[in-house]
Amino acid sequence: MENTMAANAFDTEITETAEALIGPWRRPRQMLQAQTYDAHASIHDDATAQKLGFKGGTIEGPTHFSQFAPLGERLWGRAWFETGCLSAHYRSVCYEGEEVQAIQSKPLPATRQCQIQMVKRDGTEVLRGTASVGEPHAATALEARLGELKPLADPVILRDVKVAQTSRRQTVRMAFDQIMGDLYPFSLRQKLAVITENSPYYSGTDNPWRKPVIPMEMLSVLFQYRSKDDPLPAKGPAVGLFADQEIRLVQGPLFVDEDYEVEREVVALSGSRRTESAWAKTRVFDKAGTMVATMLLNMATLKESYAPYEDEYRRLYGAGG
Repeated sequence: MENTMAANAFDTEITETAEALIGPWRRPRQMLQAQTYDAHASIHDDATAQKLGFKGGTIEGPTHFSQFAPLGERLWGRAWFETGCLSAHYRSVCYEGEEVQAIQSKPLPATRQCQIQMVKRDGTEVLRGTASVGEPHAATALEARLGELKPLADPVILRDVKVAQTSRRQTVRMAFDQIMGDLYPFSLRQKLAVITENSPYYSGTDNPWRKPVIPMEMLSVLFQYRSKDDPLPAKGPAVGLFADQEIRLVQGPLFVDEDYEVEREVVALSGSRRTESAWAKTRVFDKAGTMVATMLLNMATLKESYAPYEDEYRRLYGAGG
């Protein structure tokens, strides 16, 4: 049964070595040029990105998750769609037209977690992390990372954000032709027309659950869909980017045209020379109240994109930021 499924979930060409599964080279599409964020263009807009030192609008991180789906499914079959987890630290940005390749190491015997990596043609690492199914009994890449974080010192942009702040629950759904708001100005149908790894599971009922399944990269869109209705009290306008992201299915898959409820909790605040980061854990529930998925997201805000940063830092802390 598992083999028949493996034959028809994806037709992606996968290279298998003794140590790893390797996907084909792909050129992901950038679909967020028209994204607006706090009433201004985002890091995915060419002009905004160039002002901040990037070559152009960047491809959104979770777009890359699609290239790992055939590898996870080859390794774990149906369990990948039901309890799969990708946990990734984004290491460099990717631009439209660049080719990238997904590599997934094979898990050690009797374990259900392995390393993942995505690289460009020149060897630049786009992301690294872990893939797993079920309860892997080992820390995911981001669980391990969270344990090593230095707390945010001298916050400016995030000075009013507190760990354990929780949003109210919001109802979200994704239909095929629904435009997913200012943050995601496109529909699932438009995404499926350009997604790097398409599957009949995504567009019809020819799958074990007899309902169209939402691809993992689009779960990020679904979970963030109404985040601006109950935003964190961060200072702005400022430009943010996804620095770390983990999507875990607990009782998946999630389906097109079904209602879910999401709530977000700030679980950590961290910083670097250029950024202030809020780590939010999103919990997702079906209409029966069962938790079906979670997402851990590090939204890193670029200090230089917040115009009064230096002045406010001096006013708060009395020295240069």
